Amino acid sequence: MLNRIVDRLLGLPAAEGPAPTAAKGLRVPMHDGVHLLADRYTPAGLTNGPVVLIRTPYGRTGPLAKLFGETFARHGLQTVLQSTRGTFGSEGEFRPFHLEREDGIATVEWLRAQPWCDGRIAMAGASYLGHTQWAVGPYLDPPLEAMCLGITASEFVSTFYPGGVLAADNMVSWSAMIGKQEERFAALPNPLQTRRTRSAMAYLPIAGADVAAIGKPVQFLQDVTEHADPDDDFWQMSDHSAEVAKLDVPVSMVTGWYDLFIRAQMRDFRTLQDAGRSPRITVGPWSHGEPASFRVLIQDQLGFLRAHLADDRTQLQRSPVRIFLQKASTWLDFDHWPPASEPTHAHLRPVGGLGETVPGEALPTPFTYDPADPTPAVGGPLLMGKSKQRDNSEIEARDDVLVFTGEPLVHDVDVIGDVSATVFVRTELADADVYVRLCDVDPSGISRNVTDGILRLRPGLPEADADGVVRAEVELDPTAYRFRRGHRLRVQVAGGAFPRFARNHGTGERVSSAVRGTPNRFEVFHDETRPSRVTLPVFTR
Repeated sequence: MLNRIVDRLLGLPAAEGPAPTAAKGLRVPMHDGVHLLADRYTPAGLTNGPVVLIRTPYGRTGPLAKLFGETFARHGLQTVLQSTRGTFGSEGEFRPFHLEREDGIATVEWLRAQPWCDGRIAMAGASYLGHTQWAVGPYLDPPLEAMCLGITASEFVSTFYPGGVLAADNMVSWSAMIGKQEERFAALPNPLQTRRTRSAMAYLPIAGADVAAIGKPVQFLQDVTEHADPDDDFWQMSDHSAEVAKLDVPVSMVTGWYDLFIRAQMRDFRTLQDAGRSPRITVGPWSHGEPASFRVLIQDQLGFLRAHLADDRTQLQRSPVRIFLQKASTWLDFDHWPPASEPTHAHLRPVGGLGETVPGEALPTPFTYDPADPTPAVGGPLLMGKSKQRDNSEIEARDDVLVFTGEPLVHDVDVIGDVSATVFVRTELADADVYVRLCDVDPSGISRNVTDGILRLRPGLPEADADGVVRAEVELDPTAYRFRRGHRLRVQVAGGAFPRFARNHGTGERVSSAVRGTPNRFEVFHDETRPSRVTLPVFTR
């Protein structure tokens, strides 16, 4: 009865026949002598067949076992759920992203040697479970039968440091979670711990936020704060983006417009398409790990795996790109990403205006960013907490946020694709961040965020002109969004968004150890010679 309820909630056909069997605690040897634990879920009556491998640091019980192990096996897919090194009974030290390639390849070799495996292996999962796929998929011979990549990317470095800035909120949140995940009752909601973790994000130096959050150090936070410099190659072993174009494995992806990996995952998809592969992707109105997304994710991964392992091709009859157009409540199908669009400039104008025409002569607009009172963040693609769209009114009322607003739209405008900004800016201190956010202002005046991006300026990068003005090219997250008739577009420019991004102290000190900061005066230019603007991919059918 419980299984039928689960299938109904996931939108799956009811699985008929006897329940699958489970063999728990299989010891899988690694090349260095360490053993990792795994659970095998086998459809009733199966003695030999393909295997779906799922490698996870989050344990082999609870929702993961139910959603992937039991559900996949109930629908005919032999599944092995493995705890990564140093987690939930597996031997060794959990050092995130460090040995997933070696351990994953050793696991596949072991699986192919088992009498119950016919040699065919596919992989599935989401987030870190997607990273464990990218760490294996490009390097196997023979290759995987399929990869199901949910809310993930071939490299996480650009998500650790978007635009060169430490993603403090997400990094502290994840560090606190993995630091406590094996404690009793850790899976239950704990409002007190949540408040403690959020407070710890303001701790200085930020390398001590782990102890402030959970009372003990977490190696991952030490690693991610210590190795934040752009020329640091510490994370090279975790970056598989150079292998994406070479991957010749059937791939299905699921992500959300407010997922923290959206930019990198869409880049992976486009790289595969440009290389002549045939990946598919579904993008919904979700944030990372949002429960609403799991229904689509499980449907997608189960259908794709059955197509490639059980010769059930019914789920392959769809367009390669399926995206949800926000505020239109509709799904759109395309053959490629991004779809054809008309690049349209929204120019920042004097006195807070926004329009398509380039302004004439105008003085720059100043503001001051103070790391002692960093510009707050609200909403956006967060791992935990209040993500997605939020009311930006309080943020926009601050003196350290510039706001540029357009006239009411005379018709609906669909923005679908990659969004970018060019901001001509002069800063008193060479170390500075330029944060740009695109918002949707409804007729009542409420401003809600749509997409945003940040860029860290460093001495000499980018190069300043004779007047000390730099051209900051800021990449915003891709989107698919309908700005309704009567609404207005709004662009925010600020020197940060804290604690989503670590504050810029303005001193050039390492982010891991910086404590003191210096206020930084910005001047944003918006005239005919330095036309700051946001470029929108306006979709026309």
